[in-house]
Amino acid sequence: MAKRAVISVSDKTGVVKFAGALSELGYEILSTGGTAKILAENSVPCTSVSEITGFPECLDGRVKTLHPAIHGGILAMRSNQEHMKQIKELGIEPIDIVAINLYPFKQTILKPDVTLEQAIENIDIGGPTMIRAAAKNWQDVAEIVNPCDYATVIDELRTNGEVTRETKFRLAGSVFEHTAQYDALINTYLRGKRNETKMPEALTMTYEKVQDMRYGENPHQTAAFYKEIGAADNTLACAEQLHGKELSYNNINDANGALDVLKEFGYEKPTAVAVKHANPCGVGTGETIFEAYKKAYTADPVSIFGGIVVLNREVDEETAKELAKLFLEIIIAPSYAEKAFEILSAKKNLRLLTLPNLANPNGSDCLDMKKVAGGILVQQLDTKLLDGDIKCVTNRQPTEKEMEQMLFAWRVVKHVKSNGIALAKDEMTVGIGPGQTNRITALELAIKYAGERTRGSVLARDAFFPFSDCVEAAQKAGITAIIQPGGSIRDEESINAANEAGFAMVFTGMRHFKH
Repeated sequence: MAKRAVISVSDKTGVVKFAGALSELGYEILSTGGTAKILAENSVPCTSVSEITGFPECLDGRVKTLHPAIHGGILAMRSNQEHMKQIKELGIEPIDIVAINLYPFKQTILKPDVTLEQAIENIDIGGPTMIRAAAKNWQDVAEIVNPCDYATVIDELRTNGEVTRETKFRLAGSVFEHTAQYDALINTYLRGKRNETKMPEALTMTYEKVQDMRYGENPHQTAAFYKEIGAADNTLACAEQLHGKELSYNNINDANGALDVLKEFGYEKPTAVAVKHANPCGVGTGETIFEAYKKAYTADPVSIFGGIVVLNREVDEETAKELAKLFLEIIIAPSYAEKAFEILSAKKNLRLLTLPNLANPNGSDCLDMKKVAGGILVQQLDTKLLDGDIKCVTNRQPTEKEMEQMLFAWRVVKHVKSNGIALAKDEMTVGIGPGQTNRITALELAIKYAGERTRGSVLARDAFFPFSDCVEAAQKAGITAIIQPGGSIRDEESINAANEAGFAMVFTGMRHFKH
């Protein structure tokens, strides 16, 4: 009895060569639709599935392989005498190889103008059923969902006369990985179409590997970078690397933090953000991108060394010359002037990335996830800056300039690890105190970084001040105004201290913890 293979693929890569090799090895090829057509055009003999089932394809091709003549041939266990007796009585012949990849649902939904109806029509029904059946009966059936596995199967058939048990077991695992991703993608797409923002009872998401990392946070940790399917075009996953060595785990994590800060400023003014260890260390805006970068650099010329710089304007020659003076890990910009790229690419290891929409704000439907042992924390991404009007709570109102600088600092402190403090003056940060276990240490650190520039600066704090200690320390350092969420039962204590110091202090009513 001739061995048989079902081949029906949306991805035609290598299928003619694979089917031809199977035919040469004595396999009868069963096929459908477009696959049967391309095999016939290339003189590869094949039998229509309809000839085997005795039933024509119907409902615009929705029903063609859902038949006992196909599924009985796939699911019959060769070691089970009763199975083999039954299929013989029913006139069903065994199927030994199933090579199927599914309707292109992902490619369909990634089209910018796709309709819901078009997406639905590209949900495969028969394909998943057949490959899952083959995977269930993996001891007897080799199932292939990835064209990359064609060569292995053919080599083993030529060498051993059969596909090895080890390979069939691996291929079975690939099937369930493939269908799990396929179903998760459909689920995610339909949830989006229903505008569901609540946390579901069961969370299923799918990602595709972009690259393996040399290592994780430390050399003894393995790591990889996975991309969300359909990721927004303002995310690092969509950036194009133009130059430099491969991105590391820490590079990607830190660069993502830098982009988050830049999105707060959008494209209103030329803006530069410098980040080190996922915390902003310098942020500046100016009339030109050169001026903005000089401010970001001047904010903390020590911490920026070995850091990441992102800019919301094209890198020009003048700015490139300044950037090239410093050891940086990564530069990300919408584009690079020809001469600027020439200057920067002379640095062999400097990673140059382009992301045209990098400063576009994130959508409110984005999810923020953190893995914890035994589970995952999921929340809506913090895409808000303010919620309602800012309220002045002191006797002295802030000047227009102070208010501008406080809003600048507020955009930055939102992305500083808690406890976080940001000091700003003249459209640049002058001191940042990130990730401390108490608020006074965070302020002292920011003041230390700022030095003499503290005088005349404004202060932003990610959470409320429950005591007067930070207000008193700010007064001694020469800070003139404070922006904070408010909301402590002891707000009055810090308000009184601010009034005594002649400060202007405003409450936003919204905190921005970042842990």
